[in-house]
Order: sequence, then structure tokens, then C-alpha cells
Amino acid sequence: MLHVLYLVHDLSDPATSRRVVMLKAGGAAVSLAGFHRDREPAREVAGERPIGLGRTHDGRFAQRLAAIAGANLALGPKFRHVSKPDVIIARNLEMLVFARRLRAQFGGDVPIVYECLDVHRLLLRRDGIGLAMRAAERALGGNAALLITSSPAFLREYFAPRGQIGAPVLLLENKVLELGPVTNTAAQNAPVPGAPWRIGWFGALRCRRSLALLSAFTRRMQGKFEVVLRGRPAYSEFDDFDATVAAEPHMRFEGAYRNPDDLAAIYGAVHFAWAIDFFEEGLNSKWLLPNRLYEGCRHGAVPIGMDGTETGRFLESHGIGALLAEPSADALTALLGSIDATSYTDHRARVTAKPDNTWICGPADCRALVGRLEGLTRARTKDKVLEAAA
Repeated sequence: MLHVLYLVHDLSDPATSRRVVMLKAGGAAVSLAGFHRDREPAREVAGERPIGLGRTHDGRFAQRLAAIAGANLALGPKFRHVSKPDVIIARNLEMLVFARRLRAQFGGDVPIVYECLDVHRLLLRRDGIGLAMRAAERALGGNAALLITSSPAFLREYFAPRGQIGAPVLLLENKVLELGPVTNTAAQNAPVPGAPWRIGWFGALRCRRSLALLSAFTRRMQGKFEVVLRGRPAYSEFDDFDATVAAEPHMRFEGAYRNPDDLAAIYGAVHFAWAIDFFEEGLNSKWLLPNRLYEGCRHGAVPIGMDGTETGRFLESHGIGALLAEPSADALTALLGSIDATSYTDHRARVTAKPDNTWICGPADCRALVGRLEGLTRARTKDKVLEAAA
């Protein structure tokens, strides 16, 4: 059985649990280690007891550097009882530091996979800090055996033109992981006359501009639309998230949710899914294909995307969704202000007509992932045989 050591920057990120489940469903054994962002460390993630490396804080890069340095000093003892893995997956740049150190500790011949599902804004700066960060990524990931990323735009706009990582690429979109039989979601109807249309903004809530835009739009529409927010607010990105939302007459924050357990319920209770993110505007936010895009469409919510982004291109290529021409309340009013039951039903029918595998990652995808990782170990064995014969 393939043994994967998975190193992550945030054990509480739902993407961490999803990837662990995916690896195990594909037939791999998983050892998990990483930092935590919540107040208390994670005791269990997808059935695995993780090795904790300490706590980091969102948006505090200096603190993260200090945490990385501290964890690096104690790395040896923490992994003393971990058997040698067949593959090490490092999620995000900082985990490549530990991957390289641990590979040396385990014997120096373990393939390293670099998983990058977001390009951090520091990597995109044009000053000395950005140059140093990109140089560090090239140095740390230069001998990676595989690059895993979630959007073709990351390859097209960042990795390829800058020559950051020369490894083969595996594109793993942020699809909804479903290992059981695929079932149809419950029918979603347009609101009864007089009831508001609901826009769901779910997941990582970090975009101040989205909050302002949705606030201006819902106030203008005077109750015809309301916005429901669910997930994990990045409080460092807002002046006062809770007070701002509480003061809005047509917006409400309903707290965190369990992913994937609550997805059908929360998306089934809204008509539209907000798939726009202006965080790191023009860079990472323009290139990503967010979780909420796949989650919303899987459960029949009509996605709202931004024209000129990778999400917009995705929606256009599939002939679905509502595309916002510019980030303004005027444009959003023009896009949605005249929606009625007939036009909404047509929008939703185009979404639900798509094949399930457009939105869903299933058992076959899990096996394919593990098979790709097993291929790295076979390549390593072949290289060692050739070296011995030379």
C-alpha cells in the first residue's frame, strides 16, 4: 500500500480533509502533519491523528515565518516514529521547507509533490520581496516530482511564464468529493411572489469588495434580493465583519458549516451562488476556480461569476451562469434585477443538465490520483536500478 506523508499549512482547512479522504479512498495510507489556524489544534482529520507543528495566523506573514523556523528545529523528534513514506506531498510553499528536510531524514530518495491551490500574493509582488519569494519557490520546488494545482490559469499565467516549477503537472479541480452513489439534489423552485431571491456567499469569506458590492446591491433592490453568508470569515481582511453584516438589512451571516455534510442544505436554500472574489484582485482571484463554483452547481444554485476571470471563462465555456460585466451595483442590478421565475428556471436547467463529473470527484478519480503517485515511486525505483547498473 502506498504510504503518503501529507504536509499542510492549515489542518482545519476543509481542503485538507478532502485530500486525505481522497488519498485513502484511492488506496493509500496517509500520515498527516501541519499547522493549525484555529484556537485549538486539530485532534483528528478525516480519521487521522495529525502531527501538530504549531499555530499560525491568517494574514500575519512574519508570525508564520517564526512558526516555520520554530517547527523546523523540532522536526526530527516529531517524525521519529513515522515510517518512511513512499511520497511526500507539500501543500503550499512553506511546507516544501519541511518536505525537503524530512526527505533527507528519511533517506533522501522520497519523491516530493508540490500542491499549490492558490498563488500567494507575496509571490506576485514586483519588488525585492517578490523576487526573493519566487526564488525560494524555484529552489525548494526545483526537484519536485509533480506539481498539483487546481486551475489551468495558475499554469498559464504564473508557473509556465515565470518558469517556477519544471515538474509534470496534475490538474485537480476543486470538485465536490462524493464516494457513494450520486443522487439528484432536491428540486429548487423560484421564490413565491413577494419572497426575496437569495444569493449564497459560502466558504472562505475574505473579500471586502464583495461585501461592499452585495451590500450596495441588496439595499438598492429594497428586499427583492438577500444575501446569506456561511463559512469562515477572514477577520483580518475586514474592519469589523460581524458588525458590518449585522447592520445590513438584507444580509445575514449564519456561521460555519460542515463540509461536505451541509452542502446540499445550504446551497439548496439559495438560488444563486456568489463565485466572485476580488481578494488579491487581478492576480490569484482572477485565476482561481473556487470551491463554491463546483459546490453551488452540484446542488443546483446558479453561479454568478466575473467576466474576464478564469471562473468567467469556465462559465462561458459551459454555457451556464450569470456573468457580471463590471464590479458595480449598477452592473449587478442590470444582470439580476429583472430576473423572474421563467428566466431563473432556464438558468438552473442549464446547470443541472451538465454531467455529474463536471462538479463531482468520485472513487475513480481517487484511484487515478493514487495511481499517479504510485507512478512516481516506480520511476524512482527504475532510476535506482539504472544507476546501479551504470
